[in-house]
Amino acid sequence: MSVLGDHGLVLVSACLAGRACRYDGAAASHPAVLALVARGLAVPVCPEELGGLPTPREPMELCRGRVLGRSGADRTEAFVDGAREALNICRERGCVAAVLKARSPSCGCGHVYDGAFSGRLVPGDGVFAALLKAGGVPVRTEEDL
Repeated sequence: MSVLGDHGLVLVSACLAGRACRYDGAAASHPAVLALVARGLAVPVCPEELGGLPTPREPMELCRGRVLGRSGADRTEAFVDGAREALNICRERGCVAAVLKARSPSCGCGHVYDGAFSGRLVPGDGVFAALLKAGGVPVRTEEDL
């Protein structure tokens, strides 16, 4: 992962960059991401906030192609809107790769929660991670660093 930032800007989940924007109102700061930010090599985004969702917000998971809150509220539209806005930022800033928050319904890459709020992981990508991958942007999580 040492090549991140060596070839251009990296898009990162804002929570990994120290912003308190997770669903629970906390940050999930990661030392390698903080170092990229400090070097001016990272562009932090929170697709969920960009989609108009508040912080804090209820826990949400992917379920049969939809993003549902624990209450059952369908937030798919906000997730899709935020993912599109974050992708626009990625393109405008010329980011060459992304480091996103593992297991998130937006940013998860490779595994996400199963949609039953059981804590069980299933193969898959979050809404934003899938959009980035479809656009040819390499995506990793902080767990890959």
